[in-house]
Amino acid sequence: MGVKQKTKSLDKTNNPMADTFFQLQVLNGKELTDSKFTSFGKMIGDVITPSPVEVFQINIGKLCNQTCGHCHVDAGPDKKEENMDKATLVKCLDIIRTYKIPTVDITGGAPEMNAHFRWFVEECTKIGVQVIDRCNLTIIRANKKYHDLPQFLATNKVHIVSSLPYFSKTRTDSQRGDGVFEDSIQALKELNAVGYGMEGSGLQLDLVYNPSGAYLPGDQHTLEAEFKRQLDRKFDIQFNNLFVITNLPVARFLDYLIESSNYEQYMTELVEAFNPATVQGLMCRNTLSISWDGYIYDCDFNQMLDLKVEANSQHIDNFDMKALMDRKVVTNQHCYGCTAGAGSSCGGEVA
Repeated sequence: MGVKQKTKSLDKTNNPMADTFFQLQVLNGKELTDSKFTSFGKMIGDVITPSPVEVFQINIGKLCNQTCGHCHVDAGPDKKEENMDKATLVKCLDIIRTYKIPTVDITGGAPEMNAHFRWFVEECTKIGVQVIDRCNLTIIRANKKYHDLPQFLATNKVHIVSSLPYFSKTRTDSQRGDGVFEDSIQALKELNAVGYGMEGSGLQLDLVYNPSGAYLPGDQHTLEAEFKRQLDRKFDIQFNNLFVITNLPVARFLDYLIESSNYEQYMTELVEAFNPATVQGLMCRNTLSISWDGYIYDCDFNQMLDLKVEANSQHIDNFDMKALMDRKVVTNQHCYGCTAGAGSSCGGEVA
């Protein structure tokens, strides 16, 4: 059974999973299930400490043109309030400039729907920062005002990372909504047309694959080869890399696991696949994650569970790099998702 598309966010349907504390209670066997697993902290046997910040990841807002069944952000068209304002983006820009952070990773929602997205991208480009845009592809086709996005992103040499659940219509649309596959293919063709994914262009186009059900992803190298072969053969589409990401038991995917009675089986699979070799490469070590309202987290998943950094500096208004470098990374049971098998991060496998 695969994850099916949703029509509304969890909080708009009064789903208890909209409460981050409730999610943590479920993950620790105190709500909805009696299933308890070895604590992640005990499993790693040590604390995770940060390395110098290489990536400043900003969740610019939860507004999105899609409502995907697996979304750990619980994003959607009804999330109009949770969007970063310009004053907060200005503060982020000051931090990036002051500490010479080399990469800014803009995520959402659909980041491009934030009113200040283009301004922010241009400002980052001016100071020589590499910008990553986590684009859902369909936004390019969603409305006329986004039709020039491929050229805008190319002009600013933005690194595009785009989700594509599969190279077939059935599996893609079942997870992300009717018509998503066709719009995604058309968007990829338009990105190719301006140079993205084409050899020698310098314009990076990476795709993201995550499973459509309660199972771990396959080998990244093997899947990448198959995606490249199928997309080239069927649609003459080129891209650079495929990132394979494990679905973490957070928000809508956690809701799906409980609803489908797959929670215990999936968590057991994650725990049994724990790989200590992944810990050194986890994204929480070299990344800071910033929420739409300016709070600081170890990663995007911690952000969605409202697990703020364990430091006196928890908001960009009192940003203190020294305090953040002295912190211990906050972990909980969802962290098994990033450490199973070859590991999982925003850049795919880590081990």
